[in-house]
Amino acid sequence: MRFYRFTRALLRVLYRLFFRLEAKGKENVPDFGPVVLCANHVSYFDPIAVGIPLKRKVHFMAKEELFSNTFLRKLLLLLGAFPVKRGGISKESIRHSIELLRNGNVMGIYPEGTTKGENGMGKKGAAMLALRSKAVVIPVAVVGSFKLFKKVHIQYGPPVDIREFADGGSENLEAATEKIMDVIREMVTSHKLLGKN
Repeated sequence: MRFYRFTRALLRVLYRLFFRLEAKGKENVPDFGPVVLCANHVSYFDPIAVGIPLKRKVHFMAKEELFSNTFLRKLLLLLGAFPVKRGGISKESIRHSIELLRNGNVMGIYPEGTTKGENGMGKKGAAMLALRSKAVVIPVAVVGSFKLFKKVHIQYGPPVDIREFADGGSENLEAATEKIMDVIREMVTSHKLLGKN
């Protein structure tokens, strides 16, 4: 845990230095219990950027091939990542994610499933995991390009209540996902309109 805290502190310094990372709304993330952080996907730097401002360790999925390098594998595992195979998330990955959440952990998930645009359509996995584990859903807006010395803003919003969709089923999952994505899109748009990008 000490080494994780040291690594997180070091990454905070590097992200603030190179990406001028600024995070607000951290008080919206519960100190205890299962939490799903649902963020828009801007860059491969997102998972670390969303996780390092928080006191709690954030677990996230990463492409299996990233774990082939020994150093990168150790770093990713230390930061809370676990591998998923190319071509879709397996049942094993879903089970592992639900287990993490039911054990009271935090997971960072990107409903868009892509880095091609900040206002993409949402996929249903995040809502499904949150509903199955009874996790709190925190919307996260990532605003910025992750270009050197350009400011990146992370905004953690108040919880999104999707309990009305707890009956499950494809239509309910789609509705829950759209509710989450609507909040994220609004947060991103509001941030840009305020000229904070």
